[in-house]
Amino acid sequence: MFSTLIGFMITLFAYLCAKPINKKLPQIPVIVISMIFVVVLLLLFKIPYEQYQQDVNTLFNHLLGYVTVALAIPLATMRYDDLPLKAMLGILLFASFSAVAIPMSLAYLLHIAQPDIMAYATRAVTTPIAINIAHLLNSPISLTILIVILSGLIGAAFSPFILRNINDERASGLALGLAAHAIGTAQAWQRGSIAGRYAAFGMAVNAVFTAIWLPLFIHFLQ
Repeated sequence: MFSTLIGFMITLFAYLCAKPINKKLPQIPVIVISMIFVVVLLLLFKIPYEQYQQDVNTLFNHLLGYVTVALAIPLATMRYDDLPLKAMLGILLFASFSAVAIPMSLAYLLHIAQPDIMAYATRAVTTPIAINIAHLLNSPISLTILIVILSGLIGAAFSPFILRNINDERASGLALGLAAHAIGTAQAWQRGSIAGRYAAFGMAVNAVFTAIWLPLFIHFLQ
C-alpha cells in the first residue's frame, strides 16, 4: 500500500510540473512532459520501472474505467439537434474501418506475428476499451497499450500543424477524438470547449462501435 502511494505521488507530482510547461509549450501534450518527469524521478529515487509499474498498475487501470465513464459529462452538454447525422455517420464508419484496416495491413505486409497484428487493430480506440478488445482477440496487452498511447501522442503532436487552417472547432475536435482518442481529446479541450466536446463524442462513439464490430468480424474470419 505504501509503495502504491509513493508511485501515485510521483505520477501526480510529474503531472503538476508538466501543466505549467504545457501552457508555455502547448504543442507538446501534457502526457509527454509528464512521462519525462516520471522517468527523471524514477532515476533520482533509483526506483526500477518494473517496480513502479507493478505498484501503480492496478490503481491506474481501475481509474481508467472511471475516466472513460466520465466522458458522459461533456457529452451531456452537447446539442444534438443540429448535428448532420448522415455526414457524421459516414465519417465515423470510415474512421473506424480505416483505423483498423490500415495498421493491420501494414503489420501483415511487414510479416508481423498474427497475435501482434491483432494488437494493431485496436489503434484508434481509447486504452480501457483497447485492453478489453485485446483480451477478446488474444493479442498482447502490453503491445496494445503501447500502440494506443503512441498513436495518441503522434496524433496530438502533429495536430497543430495538420489542423492549423481549420477554424471550425467541431471539425477539429471530431478529428482529434477519432484520430488520437484520449490524448487528442485532451488536446482538443485546449482549443476550446466545443472542440473538446466533439472530440469526446467522436472518441466515445468510435470506441463503442469498434468494440462491437471488430471482435465479431475477427472471430467470424477465424
